Amino acid sequence: MMKLSDQDVGPLIQTENRYSLRALETPRAGVILARCLLAMAIVLLLFMFLPWQQNIRGSGKVTALNPAHRPQTVQAVIAGQIQKWHVQEGQYVRAGDTIVTIREVKEKYFDPQLLERLQEQLAAKKSSLVAKREKADALRRQIVALQQGRDRKIEQSKAKLEAERVKFRNAENQYQRNKKLYEAGNIPLTKFQEITYKYEGSVADYQNAQVEIERLRAEYEEKISKSHSDLNATESDVFDSEGDIAKLTNEYANTRIRNDQYQITTAQSGYVVRAMKAGIGETIKEGDAVCTVMPEARDLAVEMYVKAMDMPLISKGRHVRIEFDGWPALQFSGWPSVSVGTFGGTVQVIDYFSAEPGTFRILVTPDNNRREPWPQQLRVGSGVRGWVMLDDVPVWYEIWRQLNGFPPSLYKAPLEQALPGQGTTDTKEKK
Repeated sequence: MMKLSDQDVGPLIQTENRYSLRALETPRAGVILARCLLAMAIVLLLFMFLPWQQNIRGSGKVTALNPAHRPQTVQAVIAGQIQKWHVQEGQYVRAGDTIVTIREVKEKYFDPQLLERLQEQLAAKKSSLVAKREKADALRRQIVALQQGRDRKIEQSKAKLEAERVKFRNAENQYQRNKKLYEAGNIPLTKFQEITYKYEGSVADYQNAQVEIERLRAEYEEKISKSHSDLNATESDVFDSEGDIAKLTNEYANTRIRNDQYQITTAQSGYVVRAMKAGIGETIKEGDAVCTVMPEARDLAVEMYVKAMDMPLISKGRHVRIEFDGWPALQFSGWPSVSVGTFGGTVQVIDYFSAEPGTFRILVTPDNNRREPWPQQLRVGSGVRGWVMLDDVPVWYEIWRQLNGFPPSLYKAPLEQALPGQGTTDTKEKK
């Protein structure tokens, strides 16, 4: 209102009569709302520039880092029929304890004295082998004796042949001289015929001595060959006996080991969590699972599965936040410092091949650098959710990335063998 006079007439006008002026004033609630919206906009703007730690989500279950501490099935090595159960589900067993006793189902092993009978067969075969070896030694000695006898006989025959050759030469010379004398008429015919008869006899004796050597060689070669044949046959029998002994020894050892397999035992200490077979008299085959034993696992780990798109961003030593089933938790994935009820972990193992189409498996172990021990009540097989923590980015960038469906940013290539605590990076490249 314009004041054209020095006199103030405002007090003289009653307030309830100034409706138009009051309608032009800004409502107090509007002013408060505008101020609140302005404050919220400023806070939201500032919030957009706060640091947000990117992460990769995954889910899985609790397992043991050592494969020997994971649930294992106790299997039957041989086929049989359940005779007696020695444990019940939930019972703690030690390594070597008997789980179940089975009886034989194959007729080959029904004989309760099978081991004794196999021992008798084995002893008989060994005695037979000794006799055959002695026979072979005798044949070898016989061959040596025949060879020596042959050599002596041939030497004697050669000596006799030499004597006959000398006699033949003398008779031949005498015959030639008397022949000339007979032709000259110096000796009678009867004397020449007598000398001729002696000469022909010496020729025959000389030829017989030559033939005798060949006959002796042929005779002894035949005997020696026959002895060699007998020796080879005996050695063949020796080899067959050795093979039979080896086969019986193997069968005896297998039968003795099989007798020990009637008691199915556990290889590790743990708890019997599940019986696969039930009832007395149930037949099981080779390799059938009888029950499952859960060893006492002290090296718990988390088996987590992540998307193949995020796999290149994960390296060994990366920190992980874990939420276990059954433990209440409030997780702010971008601000792990304000999370409640989650536990810390470290990436220990990264598979080199895809576990399932589109996913890869990683193993996470407790983070020893943090004062967050995993709960003692954890059981192998419990479900988990996890967040592999990456680098810090502004909130506005994370919202923009999520709206566009881009993978998390990576400012430094992950090391193949990164040490624990060296997974995160401090330097950043511009997108």
